[in-house]
Amino acid sequence: MNEAIRPGSGSPPQAQEAPVLSVVVPTFNERDNVTVLYRRLEAVLAGITWEVVFVDDNSPDGTWDVVRALAQRDNRVRCVRRIGRRGLSGACIEGILASSAPYAAVIDADLQHDETQLPKMLSLLVSGKADLVVGSRYIEGYKSEGFNKQRAGASALATELAKKMLRVEIADPMSGFFMVRRDRFEQLAPKLSVHGFKILLDFVATAHGTLRAVEVPYTFGARQHGESKLDSMVALDFLGLVLAKLTNDIVSLRFILFAMVGGLGLVVHLTTLFIALEVIKLPFAEAQAAGALVAMTSNFILNNFLTYRDQRLKGFALLRGLIAFYIVCSVGLLANVGVAFSVYDQEPIWWLAGMAGALMGVVWNYAMSGLFVWRKK
Repeated sequence: MNEAIRPGSGSPPQAQEAPVLSVVVPTFNERDNVTVLYRRLEAVLAGITWEVVFVDDNSPDGTWDVVRALAQRDNRVRCVRRIGRRGLSGACIEGILASSAPYAAVIDADLQHDETQLPKMLSLLVSGKADLVVGSRYIEGYKSEGFNKQRAGASALATELAKKMLRVEIADPMSGFFMVRRDRFEQLAPKLSVHGFKILLDFVATAHGTLRAVEVPYTFGARQHGESKLDSMVALDFLGLVLAKLTNDIVSLRFILFAMVGGLGLVVHLTTLFIALEVIKLPFAEAQAAGALVAMTSNFILNNFLTYRDQRLKGFALLRGLIAFYIVCSVGLLANVGVAFSVYDQEPIWWLAGMAGALMGVVWNYAMSGLFVWRKK
C-alpha cells in the first residue's frame, strides 16, 4: 500500500506541446456560434499548436455551458466565465492575460471576422516583422458582406477622429480583429481600460507609436446568430476613451463618463428649472428642488446604463441604488457649496469658485457612488 504513494513511483504525466497561438474570443449570448467557430479554427490552424480562450460575460443563453462541453472533448478549449462585470475590452484583456502562448489573437464569436487570415497574421509576428497585426477594413483587398451603411459611416467617422486626436497611425484602430505578441501586450496591459469596447484603439494609443504594426485585409462576413456587443451608448463610450487618452490616463475612462453624464445632468437641471418657473409657475425653491431631483434621476439612469454598464443594477437593486444615489448627490451638493464658498473667500472670482465647487462635487459623487451605489460584489 505504501508503495503506491511513494514519490516517484508513478510515471510522470506526458507533457503536451505548448501552444504557439492563443485565440481569445469574447462572448455574450453566442451559444449558436461557438461550436461553429471552434470547427473553423480547427480547420484553418491545422499544423499549428493553438488554444482558444472563450471569455463569457455570464451569458443568459448559457454560452459558457456550450464552451465547457467543448473543453471536455478538447483540452485546447478553455472557458473564462465572468460574473458581475461586462465589457468587450475587459474580456479581451482578461483573455489575453490568461493565455499561455507567445502570440494572442482577438476575434469575435459572431463569425463576421475572417479566421482564415490567422495563419498569415501569425507568420508576420513569428518572423519578427511586426508586434501587432490588424485585420483592417481600410486597406486594399478588404471586402464586406455584413457591414450596414449606417454602422460603416459611424465607424469611419470614429476612425478619423481617433487618428487625428490621438495621432494613431494605423488605418483601422477601431478593428476588433487583431493579433499581438503577448509580451508586448503585457507591458501595456496595466495602463489599459477594462471598460468600453475599443481595446485595439486603447492599446495602440497607449503604446505612443512604439508598436511595429502591419495591417492585412479580410472579408467581413454577415452575423449568423447572437447579438452585437455594441449598444446605443457606444458613441459616448468612444468619446470618453479618446478624452482619457488625451489626458495620458490621468483620469480614468469611467470618471470621464461619469463627468460627461454630470454635464448632461446640468442641462437637464436648467431645462427643468426653466419649465417649472416659466411654464408651471412654481416658486423658485420648489422649482430648484424639482430640477435637482429630475437631474439626479436622469444622471442615475444614464450612469447605470453607460458608466457602470458592467455592474448594471436591475430589479429591486435599481430602486435601492437610486435612493443611495440621491443621498450621495445630496452630500455632494453640500461639498460643492462648501468648497465654492471657501475658494471665493480666498479669491473672489466667481467662475473659479464655481468650477472648484463643481469639481469637488463630481469627485465626491464619483467616489461615493462606487462605494455605495454600484459596489462590486
